[in-house]
Amino acid sequence: MKNLKALLKYQFEIQMDKIFGSETTRIEPVYAADKNSFVENFIIENKLPQVEILLLGLAFIPHLHPEFLSSMVSDYLPNGGELPEFGGIKSKNHRGILPTGETAQFLIAGNDLENRISFYNYLHNQSFLYQKGIIKIESVPNGEPKLSGLLILDDEYVEKFITGKILKPQLSSIFPAQLIETQLDWDDLVLNSNTLNQIKEIETWLKFNEILLHEWDMKAKIKPGFRVMFYGAPGTGKTLTASLLGKYTKRDVYRIDLSMVISKYIGETEKNLSSLFDKAADKDWILFFDEADAVFGKRTNVRDAHDKYANQEVSYLLQRIENHPGLVILASNFKTNIDTAFTRRFQSIIEFEVPSHHERLQLWKNNLPKGIKIAEDVNLNELSKKYDITGANIVNIIQYACLRTLEDEKTSINLNHLLQGIKKEYAKEGKMM
Repeated sequence: MKNLKALLKYQFEIQMDKIFGSETTRIEPVYAADKNSFVENFIIENKLPQVEILLLGLAFIPHLHPEFLSSMVSDYLPNGGELPEFGGIKSKNHRGILPTGETAQFLIAGNDLENRISFYNYLHNQSFLYQKGIIKIESVPNGEPKLSGLLILDDEYVEKFITGKILKPQLSSIFPAQLIETQLDWDDLVLNSNTLNQIKEIETWLKFNEILLHEWDMKAKIKPGFRVMFYGAPGTGKTLTASLLGKYTKRDVYRIDLSMVISKYIGETEKNLSSLFDKAADKDWILFFDEADAVFGKRTNVRDAHDKYANQEVSYLLQRIENHPGLVILASNFKTNIDTAFTRRFQSIIEFEVPSHHERLQLWKNNLPKGIKIAEDVNLNELSKKYDITGANIVNIIQYACLRTLEDEKTSINLNHLLQGIKKEYAKEGKMM
């Protein structure tokens, strides 16, 4: 941090000398990154130019040295007073000065009008940090200068620069999504060959999309992102497939909690999802909308104001999904539940069928525990033929049978416990054995 502090202080003093007409001779510090610093490793890895280093240092420094900006200003204004050119704001909790876009503009461009305009254009059109969402300028009320908003370093990068680890966002009212992971492998996903081939197409897009867009220069010809619909009965592998796609392409998968997204208040649903899409835009995440009918269902005939705004929500979400640069998966129990305006824009629509007899047999074999015997009266082939159930049902049945086996102090899993588990699964779905 010493290098960053020295660079920021030098840049501030140069601009202040111009304001006060000082002819002080100052020696510009030579920036030599400390390889033991997480923030400076990031600077080296991304070959950041000096303007980006200044932006990054300015956004990061209040997190470690809250007094730094205040002390710089007070050196020039020991008796107090305002320095509007410097920008900066005071917050409710932080006692020092927090930087704004104006602070960055002053440090980099000073009071020179042409330089200030150049900086504004650079920030919004060229800045690596700004384009990647690593830094951002907080929105301000209408009529106030755009750069008067707080200069914010993304929370994940604050954590990365302090601890060396990326902080995963947690489910909350401002982030209505939850990270989902799996310990399973592709071999544990039992699906028919047609479904597996279509999933392979998604994996291919995740692997080669960047080459297609940039090296093959297709960016102007095809829309960003990839939109997929999974449909089929509950328990047929939709969520597991999304998790495995993330696991094997090294991407985080976030399942959107629709109960936290949908609001009865006009405009709130759009606001909730907008913040999610904004945060996900540059993160290379996979967004998984489970039970997507709740938000992406068919638009209704307009009978009242509520219908009008409900339809506007669907139209807004359609636009955001269509422009999102990453993979978006919508999951539904029934294909017909999703608005056709969405389905026309999907690159792929994949059906997850209830497993066949042979697939159910494989699921039984995959999920039975290896550390205990299976009783001789258990015929997995017969169970697979007789009971038309999903993979999730089979996992629940096996869990039930294992617990009963432990409770009864048996040395093997017997048929009776498995049948009791099947009966419970049938009862949950209102079916008779």
